[in-house]
Amino acid sequence: MLKKKKEYAIDHLKTTVGAIACPKCHSAFDLLDNGLVCQNNHHFDLSKKGTIHFPLHHMESDYDHQMLEHRRNMIQKGLYQPIEKEIARIILNQGEIGLIVDMGAGEGSILERLIRNNDISGTKMGFDLSKDGVVLASDFSKEAFWFIGDVTNMPFKDESVDTLLNIFSPSHYEEMGRVLKKEGLVIKVIPEENYLKELRELFYYDEQAKQQYSNEKVYQKFLKDMQLIEEKRITYHFVVEKEDFQDVLMMSPMHWGASIQAKEHARDNYFQKLTIDVKILVGKKY
Repeated sequence: MLKKKKEYAIDHLKTTVGAIACPKCHSAFDLLDNGLVCQNNHHFDLSKKGTIHFPLHHMESDYDHQMLEHRRNMIQKGLYQPIEKEIARIILNQGEIGLIVDMGAGEGSILERLIRNNDISGTKMGFDLSKDGVVLASDFSKEAFWFIGDVTNMPFKDESVDTLLNIFSPSHYEEMGRVLKKEGLVIKVIPEENYLKELRELFYYDEQAKQQYSNEKVYQKFLKDMQLIEEKRITYHFVVEKEDFQDVLMMSPMHWGASIQAKEHARDNYFQKLTIDVKILVGKKY
């Protein structure tokens, strides 16, 4: 008989409760039938989807259900497969895997594919600020525990996480250093200058300045706050089938800043190849 999402969540929490901590007071949690309670009696209940809302105040994410579904469709078609393979190699080379946390997991597909397509053991958790993203990620509740969380106040004990995945997501290095074990790894993926350049050229065809892109500040921030162990640039072209073109157009925030005319221009200018250009950074805390 297939388990309910809430039952899968309880199973995951049984193995991870020793690593997580109350975001209000940072004390340890006990696992209840309906969620978690800390030593100071702060309760965090499981939803019907088997997720928990950890942020202590109202926080909004611009990533809505519609955009995340378009994104999921393309990720599941293998949009990031070469990147996933490289991340899997890095994780598997660690030896004992332990606890993997995907911070900024979106709708969960990248972590789910890492688990499904590679022999990666250990325990896995993924979180995002977007409630819509976490609800979608709960479709993968067998593979990992999913929760709504804030990168600036993660519900983990000091030095409890073996691997932090930070893929196209915001970072908070002080908090990442707090939760990461002494020999733990951060695997961060940042876009390079040609990432999704075809989309940029379409949506900003009437704004030349926005067609240029650099993540140098993000890269330098990583070098300043983390001990760089390894870096690798991965560049390739992904074949875009005509039936997937709408998903490609809507899968990223790029269209948010485009004019009405540019959006119409984009819809009418199908392209067959999409450039993926990223840098994978692997680091430890100092």
